[in-house]
Amino acid sequence: MIIASNEHCLVVTTCADKDSARAVAAILVEKRLAACVQMFPIESVYSWQSKVCSEPECALFVKTRSQLFESVSAAIREHHDYELPEIIQLPITGGLSDYLGWIDGCTN
Repeated sequence: MIIASNEHCLVVTTCADKDSARAVAAILVEKRLAACVQMFPIESVYSWQSKVCSEPECALFVKTRSQLFESVSAAIREHHDYELPEIIQLPITGGLSDYLGWIDGCTN
């Protein structure tokens, strides 16, 4: 059954490489701040200190509950290599009720 939800979110961040992404993902899941973290190799083009940069990165999609966003954000900042890490919260407005329940059961 698909249900409406405002209690869950997807947090997006990026890391410089797969090893650092895996470390951040493991911390989030081990601390029960995330039920799942998916990692994707990407290339980012961005502006940094008045320069246009292009770098390979690893994007992370963090599945969690909205009320844990501040804790997720703090854990990412604590264990992240970047001076200014991307940390964006996207609301999950609906989903499979069993899947959303699984997120609830895996997170604090």
